[in-house]
Amino acid sequence: MNTEAVAKRLVALCREFKYEQAQKELYADDAVSIEPEGLPPGALGSVKGLKAIIEKGHQFNAMVENFHGGEVSDPVVTGNWFALTMTLDATFKGRGRTKMEEVCVYQVRNGKIVKEQFFYDVG
Repeated sequence: MNTEAVAKRLVALCREFKYEQAQKELYADDAVSIEPEGLPPGALGSVKGLKAIIEKGHQFNAMVENFHGGEVSDPVVTGNWFALTMTLDATFKGRGRTKMEEVCVYQVRNGKIVKEQFFYDVG
């Protein structure tokens, strides 16, 4: 798959909340996931490897009491990179209802996502 095809497939799966399926299908085994610096203690940080990325997703889901909705933008693609925005409206255990907004940037090599990096306000 070329970068545009990977981007469109990721968006389609994320819009159906099928994040783990997207990871298993589209990510390289040695992919990295990078979160912003300055996260509070106990927050899910950066990880390396598909297994760690999937586990990070499990940990995130365990923190959520209820999902209320979310949106994923169409991707912007250039070369081996694409970016999109995601929003999530969820109630977190012990934190209450929160709306998250982030910019997500992905790098593709040999038809697989090798890097994802998230940009959002910490705090």
